This record gives sequence, C-alpha cells and structure tokens, in this order.
Amino acid sequence: MDISTVCIHGSNFPYDPTGSVSVPIYQTATFAHPAVGSSTGYDYSRVQNPTREHLEKTVAELEKGIDAMAFSSGMAAITTMMEIFQIGDHMIASNDLYGGSVRLFQTISKKNGITFDFTDTSDLATVESLIRPATKAIFVETPSNPMMQVTDLERLSTITRKYGILLIVDNTFLTPYFQNPLCLGADIVVHSATKYLSGHNDTLAGFLVLGSQELSDKIRAIYKTTGACLAPFDSWLIIRGLKTLAVRMDRQQENARKLADWLRNHPKIKKVYYTGLPTHPDYEITLKQSRGFGAMISFEVDCEKTAIRLLERVKLILYAESLGGGETLITYPMLQTHADVPKKKREELGINERFLRLSVGLEHIDDLIEDLEQALNDE
Repeated sequence: MDISTVCIHGSNFPYDPTGSVSVPIYQTATFAHPAVGSSTGYDYSRVQNPTREHLEKTVAELEKGIDAMAFSSGMAAITTMMEIFQIGDHMIASNDLYGGSVRLFQTISKKNGITFDFTDTSDLATVESLIRPATKAIFVETPSNPMMQVTDLERLSTITRKYGILLIVDNTFLTPYFQNPLCLGADIVVHSATKYLSGHNDTLAGFLVLGSQELSDKIRAIYKTTGACLAPFDSWLIIRGLKTLAVRMDRQQENARKLADWLRNHPKIKKVYYTGLPTHPDYEITLKQSRGFGAMISFEVDCEKTAIRLLERVKLILYAESLGGGETLITYPMLQTHADVPKKKREELGINERFLRLSVGLEHIDDLIEDLEQALNDE
C-alpha cells in the first residue's frame, strides 16, 4: 500500500465496531475487567489506550518498524530512550543537534553517568575513531538542525553493526514520507511529532519507532513504568494530522525549493543551507537515501542588523520557535532553539547572530517571497 494511503487510513488495526470513519477518542484513564483474571486487552491508559494504539500502529507501519510508542513530547521520547543505557556507557552524537537534545545529554544524561562525544557524523572515519569499548550508540539527526548536514545512514550502519552498537536517527525533518532510517540500517527512529506529523502547531507529541522486538520489549517496560505516554485526545490530533502528511510535505517542499532559489539570489543573503539545492555538499547522499528534501531552510544574512530587521518586519511569516506546521515560521537559533549551546561551540558550527532558520509552510509562494522582500528592503 502506498505511504500516502497509509497516512489517510492508518494501520489495518480495527479500532471500532461501529464503523466510525474518525478514530474514536477513548477518553478514559481505566478500563473495566469483564471477569476476574480476564481483560479486554486494555487495563489502564498509561499502559495502552485504543486511540493511541491505532496511532502507534500507523506510525510503525509508516516507518517500517516492529513497534512505535507515542509520547507526550519529542523530548519525552528521547528521555525515555536514554533509560536503556547504564552508568559508564558512552554515546557518539552529531555535533549539530536540536538544542534540547544537547541540553538533555549534557545535563540529565551526564548526571546519570553517560558520556558523549559530539562530532560531524557525516565524517565516518572520525566517527569510527571515537568508538571505544563503552560505546553503546550513535545518535544522528539527518538533515541536522539547523545546519542541514546529511549523514550517510547506510554506510554508518555498517560501522554500528561491525561494533554491535545502536544507530539512533532523529527523522523529524524528513518524516517517514521522505525517509525511512530503519530501512537504511538504523535501530531506533525518533520523531518530534509536534512538528510535521501533527502539522497544525496545536499539540505536543513524540515517537520512538523500534526495529527489533528486543528493543520494543525493553522500551515498552520503561514506557509503562515512567508514564510519559501520549493522551487520547492528543493521539487523535496526530491521527488527524497524519491524514494530510503526504500532501503537506509535497506542497511545503515545492515552496521550499522555490524559496531557496530566491534566497540565494538576494544580495543580502550570503549563504543558503537547503539539501534540495544541487550546490549542497550532501545533495547526492540525500538523493540516495531519501525520497525528498523537506521544507527546512537555514540561511545567513549580511549582518546582525539585517537579521533583526527581518525578524521584526515580517508580517505573514511568524517569528516563532518550532517547525512543520502549515504556517511559515522563522527562528533565530542563537536565541531560541540553541540558546543553551555554549557560544563558542555554537559559533564554530556557524550558528551566529546572522544565522536564521525557516520552516516553510503552505502559503502561496508569491506571498512568502513578497513578505521576505519587504522585510529585507532598506526603505
């Protein structure tokens, strides 16, 4: 079945005997037992809920996984995943990650006895050189946030298999519509479903998708114990959002391609980071492992004054954190998504006072260009 059809109809899991076209919201904390020692299959919504189960089975099918678990946020998903590691374990991670992931690793995970090496995970020789006996996983964002670096997942997975370590991939930017990391050798896929999977900027959610039954069993036990599960109504909102994932991603990517071309020809724009540009250094890798380029663009303007003026003068485009909704959002990473990253490290990556990030939405492309043009105009 085509992925666009799965987005609309979900998994084949039967969710309601009445024939309801919309998945019912089972807004209940607990379920009655039909008799002593027997169960309907549902006991308590922290463990499982029919609305959430339908969503999880759908996302597992979209990502070609064994199982998927829905969490109250993307960070809740990553935090739960980190509980599979022990004191003394070591992880290698992309040096260009969402700031919230860096904050979690550098504070909570470090306090729990886990050590990290951050590196450019597209440099596979360097990645392999950092592996030691205590290394248990490599955590990758591809494309990375916000520098749009691309890691060759298939080649990286040959290294993780060689050393018997996990490959964890944050697939938020491309979604399962454009990329399936499990098919490229990953073991765990992470999503902030708040973003494209929801698509409406109206709820928080996260996912872990597992490539093996062993990982599913291990993380389900933690999931049940720690309880950061997604509520029934929020599960329904993500189900609703998924129905339009394919058409949204196609339109947003189309807008992003046109906007990237326009930006790179503007005299005040000094550099454009978009994997869909043939000039992007990882363009060929993206063609090999993905079905699309997504709708995230980062760019650098000529000076700090231009950046601030642009943020304050846009009218249609919203100056707001987050991404993946129908509305185009512009973000100032140094003050928002990456505010907790030390200045020296941030600037080494290129995240400076001139650097901006766009989540391209569904508006008409002419209106987006017109808004950016007036905001960049000196008059």
